[in-house]
Amino acid sequence: MPRQLKKTKPLIYVFCEGESEQAYTDFIKEYFSDRAIIRRHSSTGIFEEADAVFAKNPTYKNNAEVTDEIWFFFDVEKKDVDKWNKRYKIIKTLRKLRKDKKIKVRLLMTTACIEYWFMLHYKMFSPPIETVAHKENMKAQVVKKVPEYQKGDLNSIKKIARNYKVAVENAEKTIKNLLPDGLPTIDDTDERNKWLYTQCKTFSTVSEAIRFLESL
Repeated sequence: MPRQLKKTKPLIYVFCEGESEQAYTDFIKEYFSDRAIIRRHSSTGIFEEADAVFAKNPTYKNNAEVTDEIWFFFDVEKKDVDKWNKRYKIIKTLRKLRKDKKIKVRLLMTTACIEYWFMLHYKMFSPPIETVAHKENMKAQVVKKVPEYQKGDLNSIKKIARNYKVAVENAEKTIKNLLPDGLPTIDDTDERNKWLYTQCKTFSTVSEAIRFLESL
């Protein structure tokens, strides 16, 4: 007789591009522990990493059938635009790992650097973020708000993350503001995500993951 698997909360696996994303995920995991089972992949790496572990790692393979969502937490940059088709192919493969109901693959995207998402915790703005200088300026702005901030530092990132409600509202505005530029919809669809990924406007969709957790 097949083993019966029971869950009272959705199971979510999170793959992060960098250590700062990992630290923010750890805050979310702890803060929303009463609503979801969030398991962050131990090493950094996103699409190809997830494809590999769900294909070869027994822990991930055995839990595929009870996995509700897979999140990719990463920056969107012009240098990665041509990777969309390859990454979308992986997304479609991961969705099919759950037989009864497709796994939801959620893209937690932020333009160019995680520090822009952090700054949305304090104010609404949409500056161009394309160059190294732009990124360094964004990091400098975060340091002005939280002087102890360093990439990957859990304590300083937790301090930022506690203001997540402001960030969620501001991030949602960044998406709506792109409708005049040609964004096909504000809803989380493949069409919209491809547009956001390839156009590289200033935005963040990390808020959508938090809204989902709040809704549980």
